[in-house]
Amino acid sequence: MRRIALSVAASAVTLSLAGCGVLDATGDSTSASPAKGNDITVGLLLPENAASIARYDKFDYPIIKSKVAELTAKQGKVTYANADADAAKQSRQMQKMIDDKVDAILLDAVDSHAIAGEVKKAKDAGIPVIAYDRLAEGPITAYVSFDNELVGEVQARTLLEGLGPNAGSTTKIVMINGSPTDPNAKQFKEGALSELTGKVTIAASYDTTDWKPENAQANMAKAISRVGAGNIAGVYSANDGMAGGIIKALKAAGVTSLPPVTGQDADLDAVQRVVAGDQYMTVYKPYPDEAEAAAQMAVARLQGKDIQFDALTEDKVDSPTTKNIPAHLVQVTALTRKTIKDTVIVDGIYTVGDICTPKFKAECNAIGLK
Repeated sequence: MRRIALSVAASAVTLSLAGCGVLDATGDSTSASPAKGNDITVGLLLPENAASIARYDKFDYPIIKSKVAELTAKQGKVTYANADADAAKQSRQMQKMIDDKVDAILLDAVDSHAIAGEVKKAKDAGIPVIAYDRLAEGPITAYVSFDNELVGEVQARTLLEGLGPNAGSTTKIVMINGSPTDPNAKQFKEGALSELTGKVTIAASYDTTDWKPENAQANMAKAISRVGAGNIAGVYSANDGMAGGIIKALKAAGVTSLPPVTGQDADLDAVQRVVAGDQYMTVYKPYPDEAEAAAQMAVARLQGKDIQFDALTEDKVDSPTTKNIPAHLVQVTALTRKTIKDTVIVDGIYTVGDICTPKFKAECNAIGLK
């Protein structure tokens, strides 16, 4: 379910409640009882390291850590573990957090199905689990993420724009999708297919184990061998790390005029590839909005601030095991050469100096990025 208007409304309600001074009010729900004070510990489990997806260590963890501290007069803390795309390792990390009796867990699952047992163990131990960025199975308390089908739709629509007005149903593209163990990858693909089906020919499609760039590069090499480099008009890549591998495969095949390639996450390397014209677009997801909402949800739940928690979770989503999970869904934006200033720079994710290093100075000047 995608109820973006309600997400925006939830944010507005939260701000309104803060202004009225009622966010400390506690409703009559017993779900967060007994309410805790500021001395809380939030466990944070993230799925991949910077080699695969740069955003987690660079943005998500620091923002969540800072927001928890801010909301708890610097008494609350975040215990962090990264699974390095290893589902078994994440299972052990989560079990340790349960054994250590953290107060709440923010879980970004490597494998949404495999982690369900630990989610149940956490619930049995009285520890609420908020699914973060990816919807895990099991008795999840709440979910915060981006509108994943919309991400795929934005990627596909922008790819179609990049193909130009002469593209049609015989135009061949390749789809390099995300990890089959990530439920988000399925939603990205579904969203993309809703825009691409009937408008282009999907000549080859691959799911990419663990989102790894080297696996995406190998898949793209297979596609080039199967379809022919000169016949590939565009490439749907589910994220930026994979886009980098895809572009390497195209260049290794002797392609000098690269077809439009999509991405997601607005990694700095990807933004620079967009500036250089190697990558056509990426999806900018405002990580501060997602990360801060997750921290607010965890603290509000633990402190029994039910009005605040309900205001943050007016969306509803279903997992294969749980229906009507309270959720907060954040909107996304296409980042192209034309929209860099209005996305990552306006939001303070990067500065012009970060992007326009000497290697990219000429391209930056050409698009007015100064």
